[in-house]
Amino acid sequence: MEAVLSILQVIISVVLIFLVLMHSGKDAGLSGAFGVGSGTGPLGGGSMVERNLNRWTVAFAILFVGNTILLLKKPWE
Repeated sequence: MEAVLSILQVIISVVLIFLVLMHSGKDAGLSGAFGVGSGTGPLGGGSMVERNLNRWTVAFAILFVGNTILLLKKPWE
């Protein structure tokens, strides 16, 4: 069980890092390359995409915290 949760933790971490990098900041960051911050681009309009990006980031952050707590508490032992 611990091995499965550890692998899941790595996957969640990588996805969370990618999602955070997709957010547009002062300099538009990595999201500028995909057109997230602007109104045009392959991902469509900026407002709806940013809102969904925020939701996905929060969801994966909650999964990350929950999985971390499970790995620390080890309820299966």
